[in-house]
Amino acid sequence: MNRLHSSKAKGLMLICGLLLLAVCMLASMLLGYQRFGIKELWEAGVRFNGSAEHLLLRTVRLPTTLIGAAVGASLAVAGALMQTLSKNPLASPSVLGINAGAVLMIAIVLAATGADLSSGQLIWFAFAGAGVTAVFVSALGAAGSRGFEPVKLTLAGAAVAAFASAITSGLMLLNEESLQETLFWLVGSVSGRKLEHLSAVAPYLGVGLVAALLLARSLNVMGMDDDIAKSLGQWTSLAKGAVIAVVIVLAGGSVALAGPIAFVGLIVPHICRYLVGSDHRWLLPYCAVAGAILLVAADTASRFLLMPKEVPVGVTTALLGVPFLIYLSRRRMHE
Repeated sequence: MNRLHSSKAKGLMLICGLLLLAVCMLASMLLGYQRFGIKELWEAGVRFNGSAEHLLLRTVRLPTTLIGAAVGASLAVAGALMQTLSKNPLASPSVLGINAGAVLMIAIVLAATGADLSSGQLIWFAFAGAGVTAVFVSALGAAGSRGFEPVKLTLAGAAVAAFASAITSGLMLLNEESLQETLFWLVGSVSGRKLEHLSAVAPYLGVGLVAALLLARSLNVMGMDDDIAKSLGQWTSLAKGAVIAVVIVLAGGSVALAGPIAFVGLIVPHICRYLVGSDHRWLLPYCAVAGAILLVAADTASRFLLMPKEVPVGVTTALLGVPFLIYLSRRRMHE
């Protein structure tokens, strides 16, 4: 496929992507161990009668589908921001240690409370852990006389993520009661969540996505050398701080909702950049739509891998992401 050049072609492709997303979300509502028809879906929405089928559609399939779309869009946009910020094509939200920090906070809370907290309460602890970790890593990346550097940010994120993961593993071994719940957050899944969980985090994700779009022009300049960006009037430190804040909100909110789902933030930006180039005014909307499509479709497919058991979508994205990461690494070696 050739890269799209004209704005009209990009706009038409974006509309097609939105239509494909609608189809994927419809399939997510209808398909699984128990399948439904369009008529049953319609009746569950407008003529709810309290039956088991209607309850499943409303309380399980609908939250799963909406959360999958929201998390996929947020992770993909956060990945695009991280790749531009760090000038590293292999970067993703986990480069800030956000995933590991959120899971560590969950492990600490579960070990302290004996797994008595509800998932709704755990979401806020995950959000807090993600935010605190990202701020700490960002501070390390900006420490020193030379100020903020992408390389320092990447190394600090990797070190903090490794440390947090080690502490999490130790807490899991010491506290068997919290083992099962912590494992859920380690794998990542969009199932088992309710609409109340999405409504609690959705405002943050919405603000993050809008803020990312508003930063599109600054991101285009940021993709250049820092000296060139400064010569063009870009306040690089301020812009980088704003991008980090947006990544914290998007990735932290996503981890709080669904756990550490990997590789969406790595795969989607590369595909979208191939289609529309590096202009973030187009790249970010494409990432949001494509990320939602990928995660919703992956979650739907995961229902059929070990039926009747449902495989967490984090496993499915890993099956897709590992070969993609190997391909990118090999391509970089030969450039």
